[in-house]
This record gives sequence, C-alpha cells and structure tokens, in this order.
Amino acid sequence: MTDKDHAALLAAVERLREAAGGVDLPLDLDGVQEARGSRTELVQQLDDYVLPRLRSLDAPLLAVVGGSTGAGKSTLVNSIVGEEVSRPGVIRPTTRASVLVHHQEDTRWFTGKRVLPDLSRVAGGEGAADDPGSVRLVTSDALPAGLALLDAPDIDSVVRANRSLSRQLLAAADLWLFVTTAARYADAVPWDLLRAASERGTSVAIVLNRVPPEALQQVRVHLASLLRDQGLGQSPIFTVLEVDLEDGRVPAAHVQRLSGWLDSLASDARARSVVIRRTLAGTLRSLEERADGVADAGAAQVAAREVLEEAPRTAYQDALKAVAEGMQDGTLLRGEVLARWQELVGTGEFLRSVEAGVGRLRDRIGAWFSGKQVTSEPLGEALQTGAAALITSHGQVASSTAARAWKQAPGGADIVREQPGLAKASPDLPERVERLMRDWQGEVLELVRDEAGSRRATARYLAFGVNGLAVLLMIVAFSMTGGLLGTEIAIAGGSAVLAQRLLEAIFGDQAVRSMATKAREALLAHVERLYDDERARFDRVLEEVPVREQSVTALRQAAGQVEAAR
Repeated sequence: MTDKDHAALLAAVERLREAAGGVDLPLDLDGVQEARGSRTELVQQLDDYVLPRLRSLDAPLLAVVGGSTGAGKSTLVNSIVGEEVSRPGVIRPTTRASVLVHHQEDTRWFTGKRVLPDLSRVAGGEGAADDPGSVRLVTSDALPAGLALLDAPDIDSVVRANRSLSRQLLAAADLWLFVTTAARYADAVPWDLLRAASERGTSVAIVLNRVPPEALQQVRVHLASLLRDQGLGQSPIFTVLEVDLEDGRVPAAHVQRLSGWLDSLASDARARSVVIRRTLAGTLRSLEERADGVADAGAAQVAAREVLEEAPRTAYQDALKAVAEGMQDGTLLRGEVLARWQELVGTGEFLRSVEAGVGRLRDRIGAWFSGKQVTSEPLGEALQTGAAALITSHGQVASSTAARAWKQAPGGADIVREQPGLAKASPDLPERVERLMRDWQGEVLELVRDEAGSRRATARYLAFGVNGLAVLLMIVAFSMTGGLLGTEIAIAGGSAVLAQRLLEAIFGDQAVRSMATKAREALLAHVERLYDDERARFDRVLEEVPVREQSVTALRQAAGQVEAAR
C-alpha cells in the first residue's frame, strides 16, 4: 500500500468513527441492547486500536493477556517478566486497574492517549491500582522494546464492568494471548470470544496453563482440534505444566518457550509486522458489516420515531376535523342553545308561519324591524359555551389518543411512562379555550361592523345591534343539521334559516354567506393553532430523542468508503 493509499484509508476510517459516534439508539426497540453493545464495541475498537494502529504502524506490538477466572493470567505475566508487576487476585472477582508492562524505550507510546484513550494512566508505584477505569503502566527491562503485555480482567467475571473492560482490551490487541487451564479450556464464554477473534482475523496465541503432566497429550490434542474447528488452527499453543510456584511465579524454565517466542516477535520487525498487519487487516475487513448492523439498528430507530411523530399529528388532525364537523352538523344548536333561541324568537310561531306559507313573521319580526331592542346575550353565551365544550372535549380526546398510540408503538411505552402528563390535555386547556372563544367573538363583531357600513342607521340594524347580529351570524356559521334527528332538525334548521333570513334582510345573501364562511374559518384557525400548541408537548418530548436519518446514511457511506479504501 502506498503512502497515498494509506492516507486515504486513514481518512476513511476517521470518517467512519465520526459517523458511528453520531448514530444514537435511544428508543427501546427489540434487539436494541445488542445493537447498542455493537455500536459501543465498534466505536471503542476504532478509538482503541484501528485509528492508533493506522496512525503508527511502527508502534510496539500490544499483546493482551486475557482468559477465564482463575486461569493464572497475572501469575503468567509476572513469570514472563520475572517480577511481580501484576497483583494476582486471591478473592474473586478481582476489581483493579489493568496493568500494561513495557520497555522503558517504549514509554512514549503508552503514556498519552494514543491507545485506550478513555482509560486514565497510573504510574507503576502510584495508588488507584484498584480503579478499573485506569491502566497502570509498568516499565521492565525483561521485556524487549517493541512489545508490551497488558493483563486484562477476567472475560467471565461476575462483575459486568470487568467483562466489558476485558472485551474492550481484547479488541485493542494486536495479539491476544488467551490463557486457559486443563480444567476450563472448553468453557463456552472464551470460545465465543475466540470465534469472534477468528472471524475478525485477530492474531491469537493459546497458553494452556497448569496442565497435569499425565493429561498433557490428551488435552493438547483436543484443544488443537477445537481451534481448527474455529478457524484458528494456525494459532500457536504454549503449554505450562502444573508445578510449584517460586516466589509466586512459575519457574522460568516452564515459560521459556513462550518468553522466547514473544522476544522473537519483538526483535524481528518483519515477524512483528506480519502479526500487526494480519490483525489490522482482519479488523478492517469486519468494519463494513459491523457498521451496517449498527446502521440497520439506526434505521429502525428512525422508522420508530416517524411512527411516534405521526401519532400525535393524526390524533390532533382528527380532533380538528371533529370540531369542524361539530360546527356544521347542528350539534351546537341543541339543548341550551335551542332553549335560548326559542326564548328570543319563538321558534314554534316561526314554524307555524312556514307551514302556512307565510314569508315572514308579522308580529315578532315586525317588532324587530320597528326598532325594538332584543336581548341576545343568553343565546350568545350558550353558543360560546357549547363551542368551547366541543373544542375542549376533542382536545382532551386527542391527547389520550396520542398517548395510547405511543404506548402501543415500538419504543413509545417507556416515553409515556416517563411523561405521564402527555395522556391528559394541558391543565389550562379550558382557560385557553375560553380566551379563544372571546377572541373569536371579537372577530365576529368586527365582521359585522365592517359589513354594516352605512347600514348602521337602519331600523333592522338597530333592532339587533352589533352583538345581536353577531349572535345570528354564529347561528348561521353553525347552521348545518346533519347531526340532528326528528323535531331537533326542524327546530335547529328553522333557527338557522330564520337567522340567515334576518341577516340577509340587512346585508344581502352573498354577504351573509361570505361572513359565515369567514367566521367558521377564523374559529377553525384558532382551534388549529390551539391544537398545534397541545401537540407541541409531544414534539418537545421527541426532540429529546436524538434520532437522525442523516446519521444513518452517513454511517453507511463511511463504511462503504472504508471498504473501498481497504
């Protein structure tokens, strides 16, 4: 690979890291925990291993010593180095800082944040040795320059943080020294990790520790067979017999073959490069598939969020539609409104006059036209109360409908549980509706004033006044009778016809139709804004759910660019 190609690959991996960090998975969908773990592992390995290694191919080879509980990892590290650099754990689980042993000449490679940037550094003899969020740096001349050993926590620790850290450290390794025992080499947990290492092309060496001499041949043959089955048949196997320890360490003769192999890797730049490049190439090869898996999980989050966005929108659109229908189907001309209207104009007399074919009501209407003031305030109040109740009721239904839809939608139940107030309308909704109705009444009054113009001096105008005419206009605006039955149709329909004829006598039929349309549209516009404000409560909650389709697209593109550059 030329320097130009290498630079292009590094730039592509840097874009992948940025894109992977930008994909959030906040909604609790099926499989999201596994997806979150995959994303974390991808980001950590890019930070801990891929980017540091691409930026410094000549950095020392990092061999991570990992294995099951009680396999003797720390004792093995101490035995290789020839002194106690990693404190063996007597009580399980052992929770302490990881230990990284390196030659003095290689100190510059590990004191900074080049590898494992999220772990703090602790010098060899300092405290904080029990902090799992740190790595303790120990220098030793027993290790040749070009090689570092990192003693990791148990891969099967009962402490979740230890298990997670162990996997993170293994993913940062150029070489994994897997330590197991004759009693535990076939355990399931390590083989899951070995299988993953094989799939990603990680270089692996096996240390079969504390093997009874009489079982050596049988265990070694079986272990070699298992390794071949997992595609790790080329991995070297080092055997350490079960012997008495000297000063807490395995006698040097029993770890000489392993120490010699590590020394040869450190001293042979070509051999070291082969191990490093094999692991790096395998990891790079795995990135596209892993990134696509995270992107698929991100796409599922985007789809789920769209469903959550649509549910309140649909609920409040349905509520607005129901209010519009309620304004025109005659339901607002029932009950109290009908009673107040009958008090005002005597609906029964009007109906008898219509049945007799009389075009107008002589007595009642004659009194209006002569200038007698008629009080319409009770009727206006009844109309406003009815409309307010209609708007408030559907607003309350919309909130409960939207919350119920969220409970049933993937990822929505937890949000509703955390935001129980969403299931109810805002506490001040009735007050806001009352203000809305007052504002609308003012607009209706303005419509009447603007249309009246020079007619304000007429007897008909004076008979009702602005307020009375506005009430009549409200009745016309709520005039259709599709929702009423039987006698109610006749009464409510007659009410609307009479109101319309009275207004037409003053303004003309075209003007009345225009004013009624404007009045309806104005009220619906107010209601729409009110419901938009109510729906915004749901929108604000979703704003705290960081799901972006652009991030998913960016991740897929970045993964494709890495594959092309690789």
